[in-house]
Amino acid sequence: MNKNSSTKTKFLKYADKDRITSGIPQLDDIIHSLRLGDNVVWEVEELEDYRHFAVRLIRQAIRSSSKCIYVRFAPHEPILQPMEGLEIVKVDPGSGFDFFSSQVHRIIEYYGEKVYYVFDNLSSLMVEWATDELVANFFKATCPYLFELETIGYFCLTRGKHSHSTVAGIRETTQVLIDYYHINGKAYIHPLKVYDRYSQSMFLPHLVTGEAWEPILDSSKAATISSSDRRKIIRTRKSGTSPWETVYTKLKFHHDMETLDTLPQPEIIALKQELSRMIIGDHPRFNRLADAYLSLEDLLSIRDRMIGSGRIGGKAVGMLLSRNIILASEKKEEFADIIEPHDSFYIGSDVFFTFMINNDLFLLKIKLSDNSSMTKEEFEEVERRFLQGKFPEDIVEQFRELMDYFGQAPIIVRSSSLQEDNYGNAFAGKYRSEFCPNQGSPEERLEEFMHAVKLVYASALNPDALAYRRTRGLHYQDEQMAILVQRVSGMPYKQYFFPALAGVAFSKNLFRWTKRIDPGKGMIRLVFGLGTRAVDRVGRDYPRMIAVSQPTLRPETGLKVIKYSQWDVDVLDLDKRELRTISFRNLIEDCDYPGLRLFVSVMNEGYLTDPYTNSIDCSQEIVLTFNNLIKNTKFVDTIGEILRIVEEVYEHPVDIEFTASADQRGNIRINIVQCRPMTTPGNSENITIPDNIKEDNILFRSNMLINEGKVENIEYIVYIDPQAYEIADMDTKRSIGRIVGSINEKMSTMDTNFILMGPGRWGSSNIELGVNATYSEIDHTSLLVEIALEKAGHIPEVSYGTHFFQDIVEEEIIYMPVYPDMKNSSFNEAFFRNSGNMIKDILPDHERFSTVVKVINVREASGGGNAVVIANLYEQNAICYLEKPTVARTWKLDKLKGQWQ
Repeated sequence: MNKNSSTKTKFLKYADKDRITSGIPQLDDIIHSLRLGDNVVWEVEELEDYRHFAVRLIRQAIRSSSKCIYVRFAPHEPILQPMEGLEIVKVDPGSGFDFFSSQVHRIIEYYGEKVYYVFDNLSSLMVEWATDELVANFFKATCPYLFELETIGYFCLTRGKHSHSTVAGIRETTQVLIDYYHINGKAYIHPLKVYDRYSQSMFLPHLVTGEAWEPILDSSKAATISSSDRRKIIRTRKSGTSPWETVYTKLKFHHDMETLDTLPQPEIIALKQELSRMIIGDHPRFNRLADAYLSLEDLLSIRDRMIGSGRIGGKAVGMLLSRNIILASEKKEEFADIIEPHDSFYIGSDVFFTFMINNDLFLLKIKLSDNSSMTKEEFEEVERRFLQGKFPEDIVEQFRELMDYFGQAPIIVRSSSLQEDNYGNAFAGKYRSEFCPNQGSPEERLEEFMHAVKLVYASALNPDALAYRRTRGLHYQDEQMAILVQRVSGMPYKQYFFPALAGVAFSKNLFRWTKRIDPGKGMIRLVFGLGTRAVDRVGRDYPRMIAVSQPTLRPETGLKVIKYSQWDVDVLDLDKRELRTISFRNLIEDCDYPGLRLFVSVMNEGYLTDPYTNSIDCSQEIVLTFNNLIKNTKFVDTIGEILRIVEEVYEHPVDIEFTASADQRGNIRINIVQCRPMTTPGNSENITIPDNIKEDNILFRSNMLINEGKVENIEYIVYIDPQAYEIADMDTKRSIGRIVGSINEKMSTMDTNFILMGPGRWGSSNIELGVNATYSEIDHTSLLVEIALEKAGHIPEVSYGTHFFQDIVEEEIIYMPVYPDMKNSSFNEAFFRNSGNMIKDILPDHERFSTVVKVINVREASGGGNAVVIANLYEQNAICYLEKPTVARTWKLDKLKGQWQ
């Protein structure tokens, strides 16, 4: 807003000035009333809408004996009719910008302070002057003078008619900017800017109906409304002559003019495919799917919602394709009421490189891509440099329009790189996603959003991502970071925002805990609240694991169900403007959450029972089981059908991330937020466990697997002693992951197989629950073992469905939990206790960790043998045992030391 220094001093406490009514109580409630000095710009579709608000303002002002002026200059029907107390002043814009602006300025000067003004439609000036830019210039010249004289001024623009730069200039200058529109016969009002006033619902769309204008809080309703709005989302920018703009402009013109039939069909097909490749990239399998399932209208809509240029990346493509595949299936009529519409935006991949080059970060990317390792501290410095970067002003203005579109609805900024979510390369969890609670003033929300974008950009250079790309031979291939911006699913509850249901679903079930389960029917990993707890290994929680073929079966029985349940919920705290983890019991302490009976069971006389009604006794122990949801709704069947349909079209197993909701009657709504090809391990046809293994040679057994395989000639075991880890100090526990990473890196230089064994959950964010090692610190192991000592609180979580799971399956790392405390289990504690420790030879500067971390030379510890691991997924049976090596090896300890040194 343009104000000179004296004006800033005069109106320092703008929000504390006397409130002025607009003549409409509902509008006053939303924007906390007008203030003297407010210029209000209305973006409307019909002039009658602007007339309605202007008439109410002037009538109220006349009743309060205020001076009212109607500035008449446009050829359209009058906004205001003559009435007592209103002066109508006519100005001719035909004499040019200079004359017109000067005359208006003299009128304002003549009438002085505290006057109410209504102006004709500013869009008419664009026709008169044959330029859009002068419309903004007139407003920027007029608005500050009205502000200084403490007037109230009403202006309007025809919605969607003006360029990006014109509206940006008006938005920057005015005090209040309001979007007013109609969808499906209903009217909505959406304040985009309200200077120096704020509430948690002020910048949301509101349904204009009756006495109360209700904010649209539910994400599903908001997306439905927004996706029905056919106007161009990111306003027209200056056209270029690049092939991208040429192809898009030609198709857009003929589509909007309904003249596509004048072009030869082969030309339309060729242009559509060319635009598709520009947006999606050159991936033959995805191109085939895009040609079949993305219409021309879909492609144009993507372009209209794109900031910058370039491609939208794998995550965005997967989301769009899976939705369209489902909605084009034989059950499309049924799914039309189930699949929530999306209103996502895309930041094109070109913006990523522009940002890096403009901020001297491109050479840093090249250097780090060639480097073999990076410490946590070094990456923090990389993030700091990215956060200091600046975006080009035209991109910032498009960001601002994106934020205006979402208002105060929470959003998530998600990586969508070119290589991400591709066939064979999932990049699961390698790049960053950032939630934006999206509260505060427009300026605060914009800064929060740009901060999130920069963090996602920086994550392209994080150690795990670089290690993943090097391991898979992708580090020299083109990797550009596009971004997918999505509305967070859910609705407010208290001061929190979250979806009722979120999770990840797999079309193939690799976690088959009983032979009654059909692995071809898929698996669901379900949580209450944000889906972070479904894909990450966090806290002491366990999501509900649902086999689609046998949904009521659980891996646990009896009261163990209580132990292996979800106890904490991830939510967005709208008051504190942050992602928070909160106890489920504290969250629903009043038991008034809508449809709670679908999600919980209650402890009754020593047994878990499922509620029959919505009346739940809050004094009882409440457990998240989702039993009623599974038994009494079509949720599982619906997810199963989605998996079947998408897998069939992809011609490959898939995993899908989703959010969902269920109303009081059990009707399900599902929002697909991500879809990617699923990595599956090989078959177990030739994997059998010998019957003649001596008991003394068995190191451990497991009967809970998520993948399979056979590894011979295992020469080393890296063993984190569970009991020593339990009593270690916090600094030691925090360092164990880095020590493991150093050992992992040294092992990678040798032609050898090794096992990693440790307490609880590998990769957990909570070091009390297990070793906090990242992907790049374990990626060369052949077998990952989680040792479960329940008395020490080290309980593995079967990682099926997490990003961690995706990593170990893609790297063909065999994973298994081992339960030494369980009856009929095998764990050769004596072998691990009595074997020698080579850590001082490998990491001489870290000998102090030798009480916790042990590197065992299997040949030396066993008197000349190697270890063998056999894991049969179908039988859910795995064993690690000692045998004499089948291939002669001549490694000596002293030679091995030399190799490491």
